[in-house]
Amino acid sequence: KQWYQRRVAITAGHEKQLVAASADTQYSCEVGSAKFYGLCAFGGLLSCGLTHTAVVPLDLVKCRIQVNPDKYKSLANGFKVSVKEGGMKALTLGWAPTLVGYSMQGIGKFGFYEAFKNFYGGLLGEENAYLYRTSMYLAASASAEFFADIFLCPMESVKVRIQTTPGWSETLREGAPRILREEGINGFYKGLAPLWCRQIPYTMMKFACFEKTVEALYKYVVPKPRSDCSKGEQLVVTFIAGYIAGVFCAIVSHPADSIVSKLNASQGGGVGAVVKELGMAGLWKGLGPRIIMIGTLTALQWFIYDSVKVAFRLPRPPPPEMPESLKRKLAAQ
Repeated sequence: KQWYQRRVAITAGHEKQLVAASADTQYSCEVGSAKFYGLCAFGGLLSCGLTHTAVVPLDLVKCRIQVNPDKYKSLANGFKVSVKEGGMKALTLGWAPTLVGYSMQGIGKFGFYEAFKNFYGGLLGEENAYLYRTSMYLAASASAEFFADIFLCPMESVKVRIQTTPGWSETLREGAPRILREEGINGFYKGLAPLWCRQIPYTMMKFACFEKTVEALYKYVVPKPRSDCSKGEQLVVTFIAGYIAGVFCAIVSHPADSIVSKLNASQGGGVGAVVKELGMAGLWKGLGPRIIMIGTLTALQWFIYDSVKVAFRLPRPPPPEMPESLKRKLAAQ
């Protein structure tokens, strides 16, 4: 965690050796402590659980467009048909598994990301952690999402079935036992592989693009150093960077998202059969609403997560700067 603590020290505008972040009254705990990771996980729970639940109506229509494009022809048409058939209540279908599943995923996504980033940064050392920071962000986020999706997959299976299968159970308490009874444990995890294919590239883009966008915004757009910005101004930068990252996330992960929706909507068939049925055009159905949904989601998630860090006075390192030792080496060449 030394490389991480060095970045935290830069926030004060000068280089200094941190004995422990908890010794500094600016922070409530030390980087790498159980409290630090616990609060990061709590921030992830709030950021993912609340935001995904808030956009359930949009997610429902998106899933229905992917599974049945002949019936739900567009975003506007999908809302119209859904409300006509089931009333406004129909737009809330799947809210419970969404809240539970994505809250659990958020714990893994953000909490494990911080842990893996510190771990990989320690393995690389201060200079290499700076030089290869993008690769480090990608590796840390991929590692975190691998475990986060194991938490998410059972609830995702229930959610998609509720939202896309007419006449099926409409609540979590009915749907989860039904899948277990009819398909066994495999019914909850048959979509895990395509979920990994969707979520791991998505999360790699989400974290790496966010980190690099924040770095670019402070370097080229924000007219003053981060240490001179108020907490509110920093959170605005967080929101903007989150939205930009979300747009790219939606694009790179959309084909796998279509497969997950179609696979979970049916009881039989595998990934190959689903891809053949959808075709290339079908894999990209629903991209428009998903860009809107994921862009907004990602921006809000980063905003909520960073706000939790601010509220609990967790260490929040500024954009990385080249270590002095590396500057001296480059100057000597």
